[in-house]
Amino acid sequence: MSSVPVMTPTVLPGSLNINRRLSQWLSIHADGSVSVRSGKVELGQGISTALAQIVSEVLGVALSRVRMVAATTAGSPNEAVTAGSLSVQDSGSALRQVCLEARAIYLQAAAARLGLSPGQVNTLKVVDGSIVIDTQQGMDGDQATSYWALADDALLNREATGLVESEGNAASSGKVTVQRLDIPDKVSGRPRFIHDMAWPDMLFGRVAHPPSPGATLLEVDLPAVRAMPGVVTIVRDGNFLGVIASDEFAAVRALSKLAASAHWQELGGLPDMQDMPAFLRGQPVETITVAEKKSPNTTEPARRFSASYSRPFLAHASIAPSCAVARYQPAPASLDIWTHSQGIYPLRADLALVFGRPAESITVQHVEGAGCYGHNGADDVACDAALLARAVPGRIVQLQWTREEELGCSPFGAAMSVQVSAEVDAAGRISDWQHDVWSTGHSMRPGRSPIPVLLAASLLEKPFEKQIAINMPIATGGGADRNSVPLYDFAQWRAISHRALTMPIRTSSLRSLGAHCNVFAAESFIDEIASDLGVDPLDFRLRHLSEPRGRAVLEAAARMANWSDRQAVKAGAEGRGMGLAFAKYKNTGAYCAVVAQIDAGHEIRVNKLWIAVDLGRVINLDGVHNQIEGGAIQTVSWVLKEAVQFDRNRILSNTWESYPILRFSEVPQIEIEIIDRPDQKSVGAGEATHGPVAAAIANALADALGVRARHMPLSMDNVTRAAMA
Repeated sequence: MSSVPVMTPTVLPGSLNINRRLSQWLSIHADGSVSVRSGKVELGQGISTALAQIVSEVLGVALSRVRMVAATTAGSPNEAVTAGSLSVQDSGSALRQVCLEARAIYLQAAAARLGLSPGQVNTLKVVDGSIVIDTQQGMDGDQATSYWALADDALLNREATGLVESEGNAASSGKVTVQRLDIPDKVSGRPRFIHDMAWPDMLFGRVAHPPSPGATLLEVDLPAVRAMPGVVTIVRDGNFLGVIASDEFAAVRALSKLAASAHWQELGGLPDMQDMPAFLRGQPVETITVAEKKSPNTTEPARRFSASYSRPFLAHASIAPSCAVARYQPAPASLDIWTHSQGIYPLRADLALVFGRPAESITVQHVEGAGCYGHNGADDVACDAALLARAVPGRIVQLQWTREEELGCSPFGAAMSVQVSAEVDAAGRISDWQHDVWSTGHSMRPGRSPIPVLLAASLLEKPFEKQIAINMPIATGGGADRNSVPLYDFAQWRAISHRALTMPIRTSSLRSLGAHCNVFAAESFIDEIASDLGVDPLDFRLRHLSEPRGRAVLEAAARMANWSDRQAVKAGAEGRGMGLAFAKYKNTGAYCAVVAQIDAGHEIRVNKLWIAVDLGRVINLDGVHNQIEGGAIQTVSWVLKEAVQFDRNRILSNTWESYPILRFSEVPQIEIEIIDRPDQKSVGAGEATHGPVAAAIANALADALGVRARHMPLSMDNVTRAAMA
């Protein structure tokens, strides 16, 4: 009996592989416009412009014709979360293929309209949506049609084949700069953000969060608050406490009185802020070997080295607090959410669990909000807004967190402790390397667990069990272990992750996840070994690096900074130092090398950064510069200033005074060189700098003062402690 062959679906680029219908992504309209639906969202990183540019280039239409439709669970492709510097890689590659196939379909339709044979399709070309016969092919060029004349939704109501490849004017050479689509509104102050949304009779909500993790609400004077002018209702569900008012000022006043009248029982039990490495290493852990390389030809080491590095908890510190809008309809049962979440579909999954209703009855619509750098308060505030909206069926409720809630209640970037050990042979090459990282998990995003992880879920009268953060598999980028695997040509090595199984302080994804601290540790350690061996840090790296693209960015950054003459740059400037560092983000993303110049006087100041980056094919050069500069500036702030402050009961750093960030006057000069490789796939730029910039600053500090500071932030207090150790 013969078996029926099983047809394996073609593997399609990026997110198209799981959202295979062309019409999910693209619509061509008779009015001369093109609608584009991506599941990736605009977070201030300029992704909407980059994706629109890909569509414009591949379809052959003016950028002004492209309309980027805000992501919504009502119709956008499910691209999970906008994170990990993957938007151009996943959504951009998907849209490129969608547009290649759409263009081919419309050219076939045009050939039929113009009476050409199928074999004559290649005589057609597209000029801003007009489809004309290319006279260079020797054909009569009088006949023409257009996308707009042929516009028909049925043409794209099919699955992608993956068989159409780029040719002709369907692809650009890259490295093109166009004006960001979102900037004009932001510069002119036109309403664009979720905070600006307004409806007739909209209500305003505020939530009084527990003062510390695990606190229990004992009593609260609800009648006194309910009697205040403008108050519509009070919502209490277990330890979840909120107020709804007719205007924003009334909501703010009511929140103040509500918080003042609430009495909580606090648990305490937070770790010692001054000794987080010891706390992390003392917890029950899940230990895994991330990856290893063994060599049968081991030699007796001539030298052994070991050092420990760490970073504190870090806040997202979004300039504007998180905000959401919600409407609850009891019949037919539905819930509408407007949010600046990074993941509308995962958020919908958790809301479905909290409210005990089918996900299909919930619509989550993305609206731009404050820029975020990972899993901040956007998802939590959306759940808060929905819980308040349930108390006023049919009414629209806007909920905005306070500054204190944004800095104190959002998930934090995890504190980390890293131990690196190495052996060096008689020839001065590293023969063995071990990288151990202790940390809580780096991901507690919605949609990944059968139990909702939203903050309010554990506060309800019938609470959901609190979850602890996990690490994503290293194959998909990893978490605490991200960039723990060396890229250098060491004879043998091991990378080991120890994930803490307790989480007294809530952590989740913060920009670059574990790569920030792992690269800081590894690249600081490389410099320490080079210094002890009396070898130039650049030469020592190149000695161990055969990867040509990695070598290219290192050599480019060194050339830009005049590295070989750095002693002359330092001459006459007491406390000045220069440092170098390198990484390939996630070992699969962008290559980035950084040289930092710092001055260490009364305070440490980064004067200049030289950054060389290779992220494959460049889509929008200006957008790449924006992302590299932004990531570098944020890292300077992390490295020099930022650390979440807490005692044994509460988070204390909930104001800009207690959680200072880099000021405009402290921003360093930044020089960037982009190595464009149009023959390579595009990868993201947003998180490539965080590890190398951190390590370059640490190495520059050691160069300036002769003191190796291994624990961030690299404040003068911590440098003094390092000098006295």
